[in-house]
Amino acid sequence: MNTARIAASMAAVLAGSAFATSALADEINLYSARHYDSDERLYEAFTKETGIDVNVLEGGSDQLIERIQREGVASPADVMMTVDAGRLWRAEEEGIFQSVESDLLDERVPDAMHQPEGLWFGFSQRARAIFYNRENFDPSQIASYEDLADPKFKGEVCIRSSNNIYNQSLLASMVEHKGADGAEEWAQGVVDNMARDPEGGDTDQIRGVATGECDLAVANHYYYVRLLKSDDDADREAARKVGIIFPNQDGRGTHVNVGGAGVAKNAPHHDNAVRFLEFLASDTAQHIFASGNNEFPVVEGIRKDPVLESWGNFKKDDVNVSVLGENNPEAVRIFDRVGWR
Repeated sequence: MNTARIAASMAAVLAGSAFATSALADEINLYSARHYDSDERLYEAFTKETGIDVNVLEGGSDQLIERIQREGVASPADVMMTVDAGRLWRAEEEGIFQSVESDLLDERVPDAMHQPEGLWFGFSQRARAIFYNRENFDPSQIASYEDLADPKFKGEVCIRSSNNIYNQSLLASMVEHKGADGAEEWAQGVVDNMARDPEGGDTDQIRGVATGECDLAVANHYYYVRLLKSDDDADREAARKVGIIFPNQDGRGTHVNVGGAGVAKNAPHHDNAVRFLEFLASDTAQHIFASGNNEFPVVEGIRKDPVLESWGNFKKDDVNVSVLGENNPEAVRIFDRVGWR
């Protein structure tokens, strides 16, 4: 394998440099907050196509941002890759990225899926869907995120905590579409309808629906697909008890977020870094995103995972994902005001 991969714990990320700054023309140093085994296929395919090795340092987004800042102009980071526009925006705000001009990226990545000045680009999409209990709930009762705040669903909703970036971005999209007051009214309604205090991850919300703890839940679509494809019989059985709804099809469309990347401000291998971003928009990489982690590609016409294909096309919210970060501070304030733990 040509790829050199360094899996970093928090201690390692906060320690000294993992890479010696190099002038070699045949490598890039990737700081990644994505922790999916399938991403290894991306790096191998890039190296096979270009001859450029990918040295990978893994860690949490905030840890990697802090590290790049501490390394300063001597940072070996060429590319930072993470998930959720809120996290990409945080990196942008901390001056981690530099603007990239690329006709290929402009052509292949939809305008709504990248930062307007080219500081970062989204390369995979994740839909924040609504899940329901097939036995206990009639899905015709709910068609939008707004419906989750309807008092008739009191005690029926499972959803993660306000600390979760996925929920912060969902509320940030509400701020964009409904204004701060409308978003706060919705958040208060969801709090009033919670079946239990927020706990666990997205998979736990789906399992809560399967066990009858709640009739409705909010989670990213790929967590559901993982349960459907699990080697564990109990996981597959839980998934079969749950149905999926893509909300707001009669309006703005379903909220989607991104996994994305940008070129680091002081990238020592700038041209290779841009070439890596362009590769992430290629048919090869887009198919790996779609098949490896069950994400939706950002490029049209890419063959998706069979489960995703079975859902057909659905309307996606086309608001530029950068506003999900810009509205994040207001979303966090709203969560605090309504007591969303």
